[in-house]
Amino acid sequence: MVQTGLERLLARIDHVRNKRIGIIANHTSVSRDLRYGWDLLSANGAQVKKLFSPEHGLFGTEQDQVPVISHPDFPFEIVSLYGKTFDSLAPLEEHVRDVDCVLFDIQDVGSRYYTYVNTMVYFMKAIHGRGIEFIVLDRPNPLGGVLVEGPVLKKGFESFVGALPVPVRHGLTAGELARLAKDYFKLDLELSVIEMTGWRRSMSYHETGLPWVPPSPNMPTVATALVYPGSCLLEGTNVSEGRGTTTPFEVAGAPGLQPYRFADALNECHLPGVLFRPHYFRPTFNKFGGQTIGGVGIHVADASGFRPFSTGVAMVRILYEMAPDFAFLDGVYEFNSTHPAFDILTGSAAIREMIIDGKPFERIAEEWTKEDHVFAGITEEYHLYQDRA
Repeated sequence: MVQTGLERLLARIDHVRNKRIGIIANHTSVSRDLRYGWDLLSANGAQVKKLFSPEHGLFGTEQDQVPVISHPDFPFEIVSLYGKTFDSLAPLEEHVRDVDCVLFDIQDVGSRYYTYVNTMVYFMKAIHGRGIEFIVLDRPNPLGGVLVEGPVLKKGFESFVGALPVPVRHGLTAGELARLAKDYFKLDLELSVIEMTGWRRSMSYHETGLPWVPPSPNMPTVATALVYPGSCLLEGTNVSEGRGTTTPFEVAGAPGLQPYRFADALNECHLPGVLFRPHYFRPTFNKFGGQTIGGVGIHVADASGFRPFSTGVAMVRILYEMAPDFAFLDGVYEFNSTHPAFDILTGSAAIREMIIDGKPFERIAEEWTKEDHVFAGITEEYHLYQDRA
């Protein structure tokens, strides 16, 4: 049985009992019996001064890229860390003036794009040199901690979907990422991680025995988290990634796309651990809301062999040639308009440019396969967990 950082802190509450506490949290900040961390801490005598909520709000009520500007009536003060401007992504001095200690307790999904750990990094940078203790209550990486995949974020492409130079599937927990961030940004910060007990890097989320609380509106299951590092690339295109359906990121499609032809082309790639099914679906909102469109269903047959980022790139490469009116999107994406959204997600312009140039998939994949091994070796010093019982 895996014990989370929250549960371990509750067992030694004296560490924070006399401190004024702020908590970066959302509805995934729960104990094994699904009680909220802020309620448990307060009930055990901790002085919870305020809650800081990430993208989607404290209870995940808002869709992606929607500013969170109001909250339900609540016994704690709530500060949104996802407003209408880039400056809203980090706390102001007035927000932390009355706290001695900040806890981070949110379930991550193991992908560089997912904004919760980037909120953590932005917060850490904001309290640099302020003498405020920062404690990460660690939780499992649902993709495990063994495999890494995807290009490392390049300088100049930093954004709210990429705050650290890590691969897309980074194989780290929030606590390990915090340790990396402190060193990378040379932060004057008292950082500690309350580690999990019982977690091993090779564990699937189901093996942890912990309940899965969907961390955002379009992350309903662990299966969604597994495909997300690849399917999220479609956010940088005009192809639907399945938002507005009951299986976001597990379907993909566009008007005029021929499902059988698309599925056949993908299956002929013999991508490891995954099969594609011809499919029609109708999003209720987001891209092509209300329209029936053709595409595929994505079915992971072997989670240990599946490579989500490679799968996502292969999908985009085929869509570039096959989808009518396919386009990479421009404009503002997660408060950034410097680069196309696809480049912000992949971490450079290289993959998009090679797709446009018609490079074979094997050549494109060379952009990250070497980096995977190098990164895995470099970050071992930040590992808090090993793969042993």
